[in-house]
Amino acid sequence: MKRRALGVMYGVIASASYGMNPLFALPLFAKGIGTNSVLFYRYFFAVIIYGIWLKFHKKICFKLDKQEILPLFIMGMFFSFSSLTLYEAFNYIDAGVACTILFIYPAIVAILMTIFFKEKFSKMVFFSIFIIFAGITLLYSGKPGGYLNPWGVFMVLLSAFLYALYIIGVKNIKSIRHLNSGKMSFYVMLFGLIVYIVNLKFCTELQPLTEPKMWLFALALAILPTVISIETINIAIKLIGSTTSAVLGALEPLTAIFFGVVVFHEQLTLKIIVGIIAVLTGVLLVIMRKNFVKK
Repeated sequence: MKRRALGVMYGVIASASYGMNPLFALPLFAKGIGTNSVLFYRYFFAVIIYGIWLKFHKKICFKLDKQEILPLFIMGMFFSFSSLTLYEAFNYIDAGVACTILFIYPAIVAILMTIFFKEKFSKMVFFSIFIIFAGITLLYSGKPGGYLNPWGVFMVLLSAFLYALYIIGVKNIKSIRHLNSGKMSFYVMLFGLIVYIVNLKFCTELQPLTEPKMWLFALALAILPTVISIETINIAIKLIGSTTSAVLGALEPLTAIFFGVVVFHEQLTLKIIVGIIAVLTGVLLVIMRKNFVKK
């Protein structure tokens, strides 16, 4: 029970922190910084900050065995391209809507785990995902306006698929699942950084941060939706499994709604309130499903 409670706690922290992506990325976009430059700063600062913390505070050895390098590189690609496609979607559809559609990834995780790893797709999980999806639909329909550009929707769906592959890989690739979560997180971010170095033609096209606020937003992106999110999701996956960790990601859209209301003064409608209740109900059913099974 203690292991499960810790896993749920880390899963909640991961989803809430990952949901902060738009909060810090959109102001940088508004300043004219392109997607690849924003993501370069996010991953670059994350690697430096997290690497220093692991080396000098947690005293972790960064040495890898040969059989660990390729799987970690692949995980880094999945995670990094998931970020890239999500940020690209922000250019075509509302960020809150994008984060809402992104939640399809728990269903992808559950389906892939059932097909390839013979994990039992219980009626409780299916029912919970249905309730959560209905709630998220209300969250979107409760917000006025919003044009669903097809390319933006495709980018979000691709982001969800790649993130689902990352979550499954962390738990099921034998050569890396024994790794310390901090060490795994560091190399995922380090290998993920390569994507933006290449896209920016080895940083020759990197756009500079010209204002103090821009540096603060970039650092916040590195710490909250990157270092904290990836560290806590890796711990959660190891403690409670891929499917449950993914379903807890339902809290990501709630994070977007929260900051929309508190920071950007968006309207809190009845549909949004009902949607929030539905999402939380679905998440609680997943968390408590083993108790129901025992009874």
